[in-house]
Amino acid sequence: MQVKLSPDTEAKFQLASNRGRDVETLAHEAIERLVGYDAWFLGEVDKGLVQVDRGDVLTHEAVARRLERHLRNDPPRF
Repeated sequence: MQVKLSPDTEAKFQLASNRGRDVETLAHEAIERLVGYDAWFLGEVDKGLVQVDRGDVLTHEAVARRLERHLRNDPPRF
């Protein structure tokens, strides 16, 4: 398989390769991560759609209360 990369992406792969990482291995790892993430994400969307179909949803107000409670207990650290 051959893949055409943008010059910017190719330069990033070259930098990683210069640090001792094999470009083919890097490409394989990147593709596996992306495909794995996509599969996980689509599974989570499917779970959410099942919840919506059964009417198991939160109102806007309930989400706001949960968010406020979360932020009070664990404020963001910038």
